[in-house]
Amino acid sequence: MKRHGRAEEFVTDGLKSCGAALKDIGAEGRQVTGRRENNRVENSHQPFRRRERAMLRLRRMRSLQIFAAVHSSVHNLFNTERSVSSRSVYKQARTAALADWRGLFAT
Repeated sequence: MKRHGRAEEFVTDGLKSCGAALKDIGAEGRQVTGRRENNRVENSHQPFRRRERAMLRLRRMRSLQIFAAVHSSVHNLFNTERSVSSRSVYKQARTAALADWRGLFAT
């Protein structure tokens, strides 16, 4: 907020918890909820939603949380943004990640 100043409006979905949180900070009049206003916010949650959809068969929320935590750790280890780096840097990063992975589970 120091860098960009105060927000003119807060785009949220229609959840009552969002309105309650904004009320706590004194910004309840600046909440915007619209049909397509929230698309950018929801798209940022897509990777987690994808993992969540894969685990629909799990009945307990705790099982889903454990899976998501482990999956994100493994994904963060192996996900090197290919579009950002050159082929040689990408291959070196993948090789290093695989060596780390093998080092963790070598018995």
